[in-house]
Amino acid sequence: MASSTAFKAFKSSALISWRSMGTLQKTIGKCIEKSGIGLHSGKLTTVKIWPELAGKGRYFDVGSSTIQASIDFVQQESPLCTTLSKDGFAVRTVEHLLSALEATGVDNCCIQITPSAPHDGVVELPILDGSAREWVEAIKHAGLESATDENGNNCEKMAPFVEEPVHVRRNDSFVAAFPSTEIHITCGINFPKVEQLRDMGLIKGGSLENAIVCSASEGWLNPPLRFHDEPCRHKVLDLIGDLSMLARSGSQGLPVAHIVACKAGHAMHADLVRCLAKLG
Repeated sequence: MASSTAFKAFKSSALISWRSMGTLQKTIGKCIEKSGIGLHSGKLTTVKIWPELAGKGRYFDVGSSTIQASIDFVQQESPLCTTLSKDGFAVRTVEHLLSALEATGVDNCCIQITPSAPHDGVVELPILDGSAREWVEAIKHAGLESATDENGNNCEKMAPFVEEPVHVRRNDSFVAAFPSTEIHITCGINFPKVEQLRDMGLIKGGSLENAIVCSASEGWLNPPLRFHDEPCRHKVLDLIGDLSMLARSGSQGLPVAHIVACKAGHAMHADLVRCLAKLG
């Protein structure tokens, strides 16, 4: 089977270069289905992930609208989650699923979302157990296959390499990308209090079953943790999902770089991706 060269013409610059990963674009082997409540809305939705052609990338299908998992559609202000919006439709809390897809190498797929009740144009992905574990397990069970384009050709997988340091900051928070031959992530965190989040109308679907909660007087309320640094690992999960939206045409989105983040949230992650997208 022939290999397509259609994706070799990625624009590179002195700061970002797009290079071949030496592998082919992938898709999932069969449909994945998961249902659950949204973390912030508390509403039930069903998600089906379908195989897709090479070059199509990852995108959401919300009935009459499709939204590419791209920085071009990331909503500017979306407290404590990442939201994609287009033509009056929005998909909320996409970061965990996108992180799982990026990390497992699912470059192309259609993510179909079906809410259990009528909605106002905004739907939210299920939070499941609060991590990406259930998504990753489902992807592993479905398996991966080489994705082909409309002509039956395999397509080369490209990735963005950071050539010069890039950073964004707000007050005492920042996220930066430094040149590296491998992907490294260093992360420092500072999470708000549960009461503040509830007062903001968020985490309506949150519980000790899908969130890690720490009390100043009692310590962790839902031990044992899977890892001693699990809260920081969760932030890395969010960061990978947000950075994955640098992807285009079935490429890798996560930059090959040393990413350093301190007290950064989804909005700042998106700022870095926008900066990288403009540079490359």
